[in-house]
This record gives sequence, structure tokens and C-alpha cells, in this order.
Amino acid sequence: MTVDTNSFDDKAAETSAKVKKAAKAAVDTAAESAQARLNDAIDAADRNFRDAARRIEHAVREGVEQLRNRSEPYRDSASQQIDEAQKYVVERIKERPVIATLAGLGVGLLLGLLVANRSDK
Repeated sequence: MTVDTNSFDDKAAETSAKVKKAAKAAVDTAAESAQARLNDAIDAADRNFRDAARRIEHAVREGVEQLRNRSEPYRDSASQQIDEAQKYVVERIKERPVIATLAGLGVGLLLGLLVANRSDK
């Protein structure tokens, strides 16, 4: 009976070792498969992110270009009005240089007093 028990124990240990080896191989295969799937998912997410970034960049560039095109007439008009105002002021100063100088001194004095009063507080 001891021979049969030892033989049975040996077979059980052998079978147990085979099952452990098979389980370890199955776990390793599952881990490798999961790692491969994870890497594929990360690559796909990276591609999707880059594509989305390109689309957003393109949309922003188009929006800026449209804004630039729409604002161009206003910019040109404002620039023309500033040039006209500058010419007007220069002509008035040339016509009456003394009055322009006194007006400039008066404005400077008022601004100086206003700034001085604020800095005292």
C-alpha cells in the first residue's frame, strides 16, 4: 500500500506541476496579449489626439484669417482717419504756433497736477 500511495503522490505532484506550468503559461500569454492591446490602444489614442490637434489648428487658422479679412476695411478706414486727423492738427499748429504751444503747456500742467495729486494720496 505504501508503494501505491507513493506512486499516487508522485503522479499528483507531477500533475500539479504540469497544471502550474500550464497556468503560468496561460497567465503570461494573457499578460502579453493585454500589453499588446494596451500598446495598440495607446498608439490609436495618440494618432487620434494628433489628428484632432491638426484639425483644431486648421480651424483656428481659418478663423484668424477670416477675422483678418473682415477687419481689414475697418483697419484701413481707421488708419485713413488717423492720418487725416494728424494732418489737420499739423495744419492748425502751423497756422497758430504760439496758441498751440500755450495749449500744450496748459495740458501738460493740468496732467502734471492731476498726477501729483494722485501720488500724494
